[in-house]
Amino acid sequence: MTDDTSGTLDEALERLHASGPERHGWLSNHAPMAVEALVRHGQGRTVHRWLDHYRDKLEEMPRPYAAITEENWREALGDPRRLADWPAYFDRELADRPWQDVLTVWWPRLLPGIAAGATHPVIRVGHAVRTLLDDPGTTTAPRTAELAHALGYWAARHAPLPPLRLLPGPASGSAADALAAVEPIADQSGGIRERLARLTAFPTWPPSAPRPARPSASQPSRTTGPDRDRPDRPDRPDGPGGSDGPGPDSPGRPHGPDNPADRPEEARQHLTELVRAATHRYATHGHGEPIMLVHAATAPNAVLRALPALPRELWAPSLDAAWAASAAVTAVYAPAEALPADRLPSVDGAGVTPEEVFAHAAAHGDEHAIKLTDTALDVARTTDPTALAAALHACAMIDPVL
Repeated sequence: MTDDTSGTLDEALERLHASGPERHGWLSNHAPMAVEALVRHGQGRTVHRWLDHYRDKLEEMPRPYAAITEENWREALGDPRRLADWPAYFDRELADRPWQDVLTVWWPRLLPGIAAGATHPVIRVGHAVRTLLDDPGTTTAPRTAELAHALGYWAARHAPLPPLRLLPGPASGSAADALAAVEPIADQSGGIRERLARLTAFPTWPPSAPRPARPSASQPSRTTGPDRDRPDRPDRPDGPGGSDGPGPDSPGRPHGPDNPADRPEEARQHLTELVRAATHRYATHGHGEPIMLVHAATAPNAVLRALPALPRELWAPSLDAAWAASAAVTAVYAPAEALPADRLPSVDGAGVTPEEVFAHAAAHGDEHAIKLTDTALDVARTTDPTALAAALHACAMIDPVL
């Protein structure tokens, strides 16, 4: 639970909400995510100093373009000109309805675009939901506003992955082996949008799992879940294609009650396994791109954090999308070779604590190192030296900023 008896997190969020979600037309504003992690892990006293340092990376919220309504939201989805319009829309929605109901409606609408904005929007949503789940009955205005900003960023940058073929998954069925089976794209030049457009295929994972029925763009109930109608989604020139990739009717992807991934609790367990595997893989493969490969772990963890706020029938499609996000980041940034074990930071389970590892990340100051360490501590709730080693490795590879 967030250690915030001083109100530091709410103060920080209020300070940030005059800023836009990006700078220089694309680079994400990481501050809301980083300050939430700092406060949660007992580093609240460092938050305002950290924000003072980060201030030069903040830009004002862009000018509004046109109001978004229930009648025109589809045409505004994935339109970055609407970066200010979407948070305003969600502010109105959250003023009228409980935040869980708004999330339930919009999660399946946004899920096909999980890789949008280099996965930062879904990660920001995960941090926002985590704070709201701390005490759902007494949510504060800054935390609800943060959810509006996070959902708005996701909606404005929404961009599905290109159509993908399904390849056989690993015989072991493990998430670690599935990530190892992801083929790096041949051309790893350019930014993430250019790289994602080159994706062609992913291994099937979890075992025998289909892509569950496409998330609906209509309004699902928190008790009955989404219906199965789905409007066409517009292509956006700034996104990596306009298709949702393989759908529920793809060959070789059975769908139904006999499929383990369709059972909510098993979907949650698979997602937990994926987060652990991606965090461990960062320890051995993060050198491929130390900043960008952080998101192969933090994106699925954001989805995992949101599950308790979602109807259980959305857990299976959430797993499917989380796998797509993690596999996509892996494919476009993975190095050719793993780091030899003798070059990893040594973590004796009895010699370093998770609290010490996070304090090290806070002192390091880079937002990506902080967020990867935050995810590593989720993994390391039980003894997990490899997760802690991944966090220390991130701090070693990424330049410190404090």
